[in-house]
Amino acid sequence: MRVDRGVPRMAVAGVALAAGVAFATAAWAQGEWKAPAEAHALKNPIKKLDPKALDDAKRTVDANCMPCHGTNYKGDGPAAAALPTKPADWTSEKVQRQTDGEIFWKISNGRGAMPPWGSLPEKQRWEIVSFIRTLKK
Repeated sequence: MRVDRGVPRMAVAGVALAAGVAFATAAWAQGEWKAPAEAHALKNPIKKLDPKALDDAKRTVDANCMPCHGTNYKGDGPAAAALPTKPADWTSEKVQRQTDGEIFWKISNGRGAMPPWGSLPEKQRWEIVSFIRTLKK
């Protein structure tokens, strides 16, 4: 009598795949993104962006953030449709009412599809925060 070992292996592979999909789905199904309390108090050392710094920040944002946040920074970039969680609309009241420290923390640490940008120099991340402030409706 011959035992077909392919079926149990396929069953194990199927269970492993299902578990992986369930884990990935849970990781993507994220609730409201809140920065930790200590981030709330962080102060932006940049009081006002000069025109060159503003232009530099816009270039950094367009190169790194535009695919998801879009050309108008409303969370409607070309990659946004494929994401399980819509990227933030930087012009919205929800974003604009966050403290500079909270936005800085989110840029630095990322979450889900949003990569952590802690590799950018700190000054550049603060400039991005200041740029986001210029988008207030």
